[in-house]
Amino acid sequence: MASSELIDKAKAVLADTFVLYMKTHGYHWNVIGSDFPQYHKFFGKMYEELHNAIDDIAEQIRQLDSFAPGTLSRMIELSEIKEDDKIPTADKMISNLLAANEQVLGCLKECYDLSDDEPAFNNFLQDRMMSHKKHSWMLRAVSGIKS
Repeated sequence: MASSELIDKAKAVLADTFVLYMKTHGYHWNVIGSDFPQYHKFFGKMYEELHNAIDDIAEQIRQLDSFAPGTLSRMIELSEIKEDDKIPTADKMISNLLAANEQVLGCLKECYDLSDDEPAFNNFLQDRMMSHKKHSWMLRAVSGIKS
């Protein structure tokens, strides 16, 4: 049986992913500027990947014999990612997403470090980390930040 610490961290992974998804989707809707088509498409691809991951993460939590958080208030409560007060510029959207994605990566790593007794979940977390590393690379490339 999975430890309560692992389950709690898995729920934090779900919440962080959910809030990052909502942030990315909101940016997709609200981005403006001369690069609108590129940003709109870029954000769309990212939020679609995150959307698909949310269900997988929740199902992994169920496989750990726990219930997944299922309300917006609970997701916000469990997440370290903060909502925006207003619509940022396109460049700020990119930097916000990069910071939020790094938060998800950190949470995934913490969860991974707790998951040694759950090899299938451990492998799942590795795959999620790879997805978020790709998001980080793409966000850095769009922003012009060198790693």
